[in-house]
Parts: sequence; C-alpha cells; structure tokens
Amino acid sequence: MNIDVTGQHMDVSPALRDYVAGKFEKLKTHFDKVGNCHVILSVEKLQQKAEATVSISGGNNLFANAENENMYAAIDDLVDKLDRQAKKLKEKSTKHQG
Repeated sequence: MNIDVTGQHMDVSPALRDYVAGKFEKLKTHFDKVGNCHVILSVEKLQQKAEATVSISGGNNLFANAENENMYAAIDDLVDKLDRQAKKLKEKSTKHQG
C-alpha cells in the first residue's frame, strides 16, 4: 500500500505521516490489495480537515472526508468512515459471488 500524504496551508510533520500510516493499516484487513492512498490534510481557520481517496483492487475507489478541531481526531474519523465503506463494499461483493 502506497500512502501519499500532502498538506494544504500546513506542513505535514513526520509524526502525522506515521500516524496516518498506522491508521491506514486497518484497511488492509478488509482487502488483500489496497493500492494507492492519497490523503490531504488541511487547515481552515479553526477547523482541521482530512480527506482521502483509496484505490482498491477491482477498480473500486473509496473517498471520505472529516473535520474536527484536532487533526488527530479528524484522521480517526476519516479512517472510521473509510473502514465502514470498505466493510460495506466487501459485503456487497461477497453477496454477489455467493
């Protein structure tokens, strides 16, 4: 899995990169081949935003965004949303196969 983290109106620290990489490992449990993950972290006034696009084998993409006053909380919310989407997509694909 290749994780690309970019920041808008902010510098992305190595600690934030490591945090994002650790959280995105959770998505590997649902799919064998997770391709590229593009994560954009941004700051707008007092809101911290995190959004991500994840490419999954089979030509599917997952997208989610989250806002919070704390960047780490926004990343947690983002990963939770992506996790729910991944579960839903996996259930949908197993129903069609079986």
